[in-house]
Amino acid sequence: MRLHAYDSSRNYKEKVKFYHHKKLIKRDFTPGQQVLLFNSRLMLFPGKLKSKWSGPFVIKHVYPNGAVELETTDKERNWVVNGQRLKHYLGGEVEQVSTVLMLVDP
Repeated sequence: MRLHAYDSSRNYKEKVKFYHHKKLIKRDFTPGQQVLLFNSRLMLFPGKLKSKWSGPFVIKHVYPNGAVELETTDKERNWVVNGQRLKHYLGGEVEQVSTVLMLVDP
């Protein structure tokens, strides 16, 4: 019975590992691309609808160990971050539309 439980556990772990690796996406960054940066700081009272992604930023240099040097779009600040905290920015400028509804008492 213990041998069967051990084999079952090992098979389950192999299946989960295979599924996890199948879902991973290899991200290749090149200088000049725009990316979004994940904000992983601990926030005690985060906004409910506040996004954890900030940016877009421009990649200045990609290091062989996976680190990436970013710069702001206005080229004021440069810093180095882990490449796993980045994702490709696919959009352009975002339009912000607001609508106003006037509620009238009947």
